[in-house]
Amino acid sequence: MHEIETATIRRITWRLIPFLCLCYFISWLDRVNVGFAAIAMNADMGFSPALFGLGAGIFFIGYVLCEPPSNLALRKFGARVWIARIMITWGVISGAMAFIQGQWSFLSLRLLLGIAEAGFFPGIILYLTLWFPAKYRGRTFGLFILTTPLASVIGAPISGALFGMHGLLGLEGWRWMFLIEAIPAVVLGVVCLYYLTDKPEDATWLTKEQRDWLTSTMRAEEAARTHDHGTVHLMDALRSSRLWLLGLVYLGPVIGLYGLGFWMPQIVKGLVQSHGITNPFYLGLLTGLPSVGAAIGMVYWTRHSDRTGERIWHLVGPLFVGAAGMVMSAYMSSPVGGLIALSIALIGVNVSLPVFWTLPTAFLTGAAAAVGIALINCIGNIGGYLGPQLIGIVKQSTNSIEIALLAIASLMLLAGFIALYLGHARKHDVAKIVPAE
Repeated sequence: MHEIETATIRRITWRLIPFLCLCYFISWLDRVNVGFAAIAMNADMGFSPALFGLGAGIFFIGYVLCEPPSNLALRKFGARVWIARIMITWGVISGAMAFIQGQWSFLSLRLLLGIAEAGFFPGIILYLTLWFPAKYRGRTFGLFILTTPLASVIGAPISGALFGMHGLLGLEGWRWMFLIEAIPAVVLGVVCLYYLTDKPEDATWLTKEQRDWLTSTMRAEEAARTHDHGTVHLMDALRSSRLWLLGLVYLGPVIGLYGLGFWMPQIVKGLVQSHGITNPFYLGLLTGLPSVGAAIGMVYWTRHSDRTGERIWHLVGPLFVGAAGMVMSAYMSSPVGGLIALSIALIGVNVSLPVFWTLPTAFLTGAAAAVGIALINCIGNIGGYLGPQLIGIVKQSTNSIEIALLAIASLMLLAGFIALYLGHARKHDVAKIVPAE
């Protein structure tokens, strides 16, 4: 049985994770490339820091409002069709960003982009719970969310290089960046229709023995969750204080993730321009550099969490480290010190995310899982609106971002303390699972 289990998990991992990571890479790139575009776009279009912060964050208004119904639609129509729909529509809208003419077209398209992409990330999290038993989810979510720092490491230099097309056919380099980076989303959306499988029972790419082992294992886990926690119905999930508190925990790292994500190119530019580094490609390389440590940390930390079966401290530790990095970033003015501080902040933020998602998926099933995961993601992604907006307002008012970074650090500390409360509040701690063999 152990050989079947190992072979099945390996087969599922190689079949699903690389493709889903590629889709998420494009998602993240199309979501935050506006941060790199801002280096030239803000001056070309006359956007103030506050307006740019609003445009970066308004994405999350449409995203949050449409996320629960989008996740229910994914459950109804299947991942194959619904993820394809999401990717194709966001690709078209992202490409349209190349043709903005002023603040209203900028704000409108950012709002529409959030509506189009709503449900993608929580939908993938839900989808992965159909394929991976609980004891493998830490590393699985880690591999998937590893795409976030890798998108910065790889995507920032790509975005910088595309600025070199400035003037071709009369278009600015940032307009070419939006156009070219939107094409893969549409292409991958079409591929989804032919590549993804909705549920394990339909996986002809698994052997019969592998399908039987997987379906029986997943059914046994669902039955065990029902026995341990009771049947979690949709309305039960919405009334659950634990669910709302988990959303507040998620708010902490997300506000840090997007606060830095949208403003990182401009923060790095401020650190290095006095040393004569102004080339967009080199700025892209330096912008991606702090994410290298985050990528390495995610691989190690999620595997350690799966191996020990411990979740709460594997979540709280990175939250506190990320908060410390934010505080350090607020006071570092040298390029080396600033990049080290940003690296520490991003390690904490990124490493906490995959461990967090092992908590709600340990007790939510069915429609409750679809809406519960989306609801948690909605609450957390309010931070996606607040983070960029907070930095933009503070920067415009004070010409610095120190206060904003300290506020984000405080919210990450609060998230850590709420997680500790959740970890000790219940006799049956949902953060504990059976360690992987």
